[in-house]
Amino acid sequence: MPLLNFTIIKLTICFIVGIVIGYLFNIPLYISLYLTAFLFVALLVFYFIAKKQFIKTNWFGLSSFLMMICIGILTINLHNEKNHSNHYTNQASIENDSLKTITFRIREVLKSGNFHDKYIIEILEIDKSKVKGKSLLNVQKDSTQMALKVDDLFISKTVFQNLNQPLNPHQFNYRTYLEKKYIYQQLFVSNQSLLKVSSKTHSLFGLASNIREYINLKLKSHHFRPDELAIINALLLGQRQNISKAIYSNYTNAGAIHILAISGLHVGMLLIILSFVLRPIENFKHGKLIKTFLLVLILWCFALIAGLSASVTRAVTMFSILTIAMNLKRPTNIYNTLAISLFIILLFKPMFLFDVGFQLSYLAVFAIVIVDPVIYKQWKPKSKIIDFYWHTFTVTLSAQLGIIPISLYYFHQFPSLFFISNLVIIPFLGLILGLGILIILLAILNLLPQFIANIYGHIITLMNDFIAWVSRQELFLIKDIAFSFWYVLAFYLVIICLLRFFKKRHYSSLKYLLMTIMIFQGIVIYTNYNASTNAFIIFHKSRHSLIGNMIHNKMIVAQDLDLDTLSKVKNNIIRDYAVGNHIDVIEKDSLRPIYLLNKSKLLIIDSLGIYNIKSFKPDYVLLRQSPKINLNRLIDSIKPKYIIADGSNYRSYMEKWEAICKKRALPFHQTSKKGAFVIEY
Repeated sequence: MPLLNFTIIKLTICFIVGIVIGYLFNIPLYISLYLTAFLFVALLVFYFIAKKQFIKTNWFGLSSFLMMICIGILTINLHNEKNHSNHYTNQASIENDSLKTITFRIREVLKSGNFHDKYIIEILEIDKSKVKGKSLLNVQKDSTQMALKVDDLFISKTVFQNLNQPLNPHQFNYRTYLEKKYIYQQLFVSNQSLLKVSSKTHSLFGLASNIREYINLKLKSHHFRPDELAIINALLLGQRQNISKAIYSNYTNAGAIHILAISGLHVGMLLIILSFVLRPIENFKHGKLIKTFLLVLILWCFALIAGLSASVTRAVTMFSILTIAMNLKRPTNIYNTLAISLFIILLFKPMFLFDVGFQLSYLAVFAIVIVDPVIYKQWKPKSKIIDFYWHTFTVTLSAQLGIIPISLYYFHQFPSLFFISNLVIIPFLGLILGLGILIILLAILNLLPQFIANIYGHIITLMNDFIAWVSRQELFLIKDIAFSFWYVLAFYLVIICLLRFFKKRHYSSLKYLLMTIMIFQGIVIYTNYNASTNAFIIFHKSRHSLIGNMIHNKMIVAQDLDLDTLSKVKNNIIRDYAVGNHIDVIEKDSLRPIYLLNKSKLLIIDSLGIYNIKSFKPDYVLLRQSPKINLNRLIDSIKPKYIIADGSNYRSYMEKWEAICKKRALPFHQTSKKGAFVIEY
């Protein structure tokens, strides 16, 4: 591949491989340190040997690549806060569930849950012992109390709790998501238990939060609607916490969610606007240098205000390198620029590699750079207007080709009308962003006329309404697509070979394309064959019973839910399991007292507590709806091998049953603690 001819790209790929290895295999810090030092010495030796050789060998290059892999492993180890002795998780005292006096600082405000306001905090002290590390803070909602602010310092007496695992298969794992941000514990407190401490320490994140809060205060005085203000915050300030579920869902279903996440598109347009505004500076002595410095400074100030998210950091880093190279009249190569920005970001934030937004951003940019020229040259319109829309379409199509496989893997849906959303909005996005910046500046200076604010609010509302109309065309939204990691790899192989075929249409390109299509088909057949295992699943659903009997590619669902709850469950628990296991057909059934699962038998005992079956000896007993039974007598009479209690039971009942089973050395599974129970047969 011509792309691999660039040395920096090869080294960056090796660096990424090292990060992946370090993350997956948890190699100790001292081993990665010794390996890196050894390879560095070897690299120096091979360098001096190579200088004296007329015929060059591959040892220097091989040692360079191996050292970059080791640097990747070392980088992820150095950034892993658990490897630091003063990290709070290394304090033995946090394990014993006792109250701790904890001093912490608010680091970031998250989107609120149903019952708690959520924050990322920095732990400073535990029982007067200085520590470091981040945690998740859950503050019980209280409409009479003000929300906590970034940089606020508090003391509270509470207990560290583990992050919750998903209780049903194939659900989003919030615990893993937080651990990738070096957050390993959580705290639950009320506002009354928080003691605020005066502090003179102010961080850049706190300053950025204050700026955002001040801007919002000024904008609110001009009577923007909540949805309009939420979109302005997303487009210009990088904050999406206040976007309603309906609006967010509309943008997702319309294939336009990238518009709400500040990325290369927004930063590129901002750079064009700033370059135009600062052009007069070039007329002064050292004007180019001053302009370059100001552009980079403003871009990073914007990134800070936007919260330094993965996509913002990626975009600003890339455009900073591009700005420096262009304004200093240095030759640039977009592939090198992308690779350098990728390397720099991952060197300081290696866990960004596993961030979905970061992956989508880079894949979209690489696809635009590589694929767009191939598609665009297929047709050259003479009209400038048609050419503009044709190029917008090819860029959009290229970006989608780059992210389709990984989008299907993470989100399991494909908005086939994405090109309509992008063709309509992207041509005007520069105007929306430019006008938005002007609106904010005028609002800060108290010079914003109300009629201009009304016009801008109306533009935002029109954009929201258009996106809502596109999202309502459900016929074109393909949902619940089962797409495994192996599908992702095979799909990218097909895209690469398809691109090669379009570039060079000869027998060799066609041969490789057909081979990759056959590989993809083989993976699909193998996956469907593997997914044909029969399984009986007792899902966890609070206050209800929900079971699924999977037979080949069909699942029979039985439950005791009301219609509203059932609708929500179908959209979450059942859908996630069906998509994760490539299930094509879902049927409904009533709950039965007995299930025969090949050689195994399962008995369900409900609130009536009836189980008088003399000749029937079940392997499993499911207790539901808190039956008033004597569990010891039940165990003596039918001698089950396993007792299961689902989420429909009272907690006090389950605690009593668990104690009895523990005393009698009988396995007991409580779905509210251990998650869904699966019987494969």
